[in-house]
Amino acid sequence: MNHPTPRTAPHGAHRHDTEHDAGDQAEILDLDAEVLAEHTASIIAWLPVGTGPRHIVDLGCGTGAGTLALLGRFPEAEVTAVDSSAAHLHRLQEKAAAAKVADRVRVVRADLDATAWPGLGTPELVWASASLHHMTDPDGTLRKVRDLLAPGGLLAVVELADFPRFLPEDAPEDAPGLEERCHAVLGHHHAEHVSHRGADWGTKLTEAGFTVEGERTVTVDVGPSHTDAVGRYALGSLRRMRGSAAPALSAEDLAALDRLLDTGGPHSILRRNDLRVRTERAVWAARRT
Repeated sequence: MNHPTPRTAPHGAHRHDTEHDAGDQAEILDLDAEVLAEHTASIIAWLPVGTGPRHIVDLGCGTGAGTLALLGRFPEAEVTAVDSSAAHLHRLQEKAAAAKVADRVRVVRADLDATAWPGLGTPELVWASASLHHMTDPDGTLRKVRDLLAPGGLLAVVELADFPRFLPEDAPEDAPGLEERCHAVLGHHHAEHVSHRGADWGTKLTEAGFTVEGERTVTVDVGPSHTDAVGRYALGSLRRMRGSAAPALSAEDLAALDRLLDTGGPHSILRRNDLRVRTERAVWAARRT
């Protein structure tokens, strides 16, 4: 599942201003995959796919969290992984090679907002995780997916109800509630720049010609972790959040945030042992009719 971090450019379509940005985000996506692997696996296991699909398309694949999880769940399947970031696709290929499944992965670099998509075959399953809300025309994207799917094929849509929280509510000690204030600022930012976040995807799927066969909300609450992955995930996520939230934060809150992000300082978020990953994921399973 692709990473739920704050960003001003699409995750699913992955159109960043520069490949440097995409490369910088790759670590966040990898940490998301590591920390939330169990939840991703549970979502895939829940999908009403019947007999295992042989051809899957991962739409907005990022660095491959969904691709590798799907390959693990469906050992006879091949995955076409689609993204517009060359850096992310390269990282996916490295991970697939390390997992010895490179022969089952085909990567395609494409802008999913383009009028026409490259040939993606006729998949029995399309996986779209944290990607559709970033599309310029998600209704048009859903119609393209319907046309792409094999008859009776399934589309799995996974969207975040909100960005993850990491800190206790009374933290940090010098600015209690800082994370919630950052999220409030970020919510205003994304209301302006990511207008389809929180859309009524069930209705959109029906209007695009799908039959919604299942819908669920997955509560994520991970940690405190025995590894440092949650800390690194929190650090990377808050760094990206700072880029969007900084102009609207008070000087005191910005200073407190910077103390958390200072990995060499005594208040570094990496020094905390009370971090948790808390969020929700909304999932729809929709059949082409």
